[in-house]
Amino acid sequence: MKCARTAGLFLGLALLLSGSLWGEQPHFVNARLQTVSMAGSLASQLESIIAKQNEPAWIAYSVPAIDGSGHMCCGEYEDSMGWTSCSGCRLEGKQGSAAIDREGAQPREVKLESPRSVNILIRVAERRVDRIRVFSSDCDLDAGGLSVYFVPHAASEESIKLLSKWVLENGDEAAGHRSLTGQGVMAIAMHAGVAAEQALDGFTASSQPESLRRQAVFWLGSVRGQAGFEVLKRLVTNDPSEKIREHAVFALSISKVPQAVEAMIRTAHDDPSAHVRGQALFWLAQKAGRKSVGAISDAIQNDPATAVKRRAVFALSRLPKDEGIPKLIEVAQTNRNAAVRKQAIFWLGQSKDPRALNFIEQLLLH
Repeated sequence: MKCARTAGLFLGLALLLSGSLWGEQPHFVNARLQTVSMAGSLASQLESIIAKQNEPAWIAYSVPAIDGSGHMCCGEYEDSMGWTSCSGCRLEGKQGSAAIDREGAQPREVKLESPRSVNILIRVAERRVDRIRVFSSDCDLDAGGLSVYFVPHAASEESIKLLSKWVLENGDEAAGHRSLTGQGVMAIAMHAGVAAEQALDGFTASSQPESLRRQAVFWLGSVRGQAGFEVLKRLVTNDPSEKIREHAVFALSISKVPQAVEAMIRTAHDDPSAHVRGQALFWLAQKAGRKSVGAISDAIQNDPATAVKRRAVFALSRLPKDEGIPKLIEVAQTNRNAAVRKQAIFWLGQSKDPRALNFIEQLLLH
């Protein structure tokens, strides 16, 4: 199966007329599919299914996706003809995420834009939830012969409330996207609407386990845009936990909000922790390039902690060479701290840049 990226007039018109609705049933293969009659809340429907299930099964429903959620599937790639493979995912197996063989994939409607909905998949075993998965609506799903209960027209707010309940019940799990906590937080993050942002913000509260807080911080930076940035700015400024402020700096580095760079610069300058200041400098170099030179140079000159100065020198080494190499040479020549000069010379040597090698040669000759 292939998903073309060509934009023809007739294809565009067809998509406008037959666009995917958020209540559309996911496309399953190798599944004993049953559509559940929606009566009562989403929680009551799911709890009823879970209570009666004596063997492993999946429950599926669809909700509107946040803008920019992208295509969430397995085995996607582009070939030389510019086509993208949308081969789908196997839900069962050792990892539960293997791609469906391309030859066996079913033809699907051509999509010219990111899907407007996401499919939430909940695996039930021994009458409890043991896995939560999220896929975009254009991903084919192989259920491995298990029963799949599809709940149509699920409300986003009910979905977020139910997922939040499961997340909080398992909030002390080890961090990681394979944990039920991590899966649930990711699923919430992919929902459109302010309710998802409110739930993620709640997970960052100081009363919550650190692993849960870190998961929420990551997704606030990764997909929640301006609303996520506002939460991260508050955390990186005021949170008492050094580890959470450090993680919030990383989340700012993957945020697409322009003000994220300014927040990182302030953190590099003002955070009370030398470690957090150093991390802010590192991620600034990765994200901002030339914009970060001033903050990095300021840290080398003025930060009271030698460890931060050394981290700032390393950050210079991560800049594009035309910006980083001259600055490293300047530090190696002029900085009054011997440890900082030594660090600059080390990274100049690692760069293999002709300007750096020439500078080191001149040092050795003198």
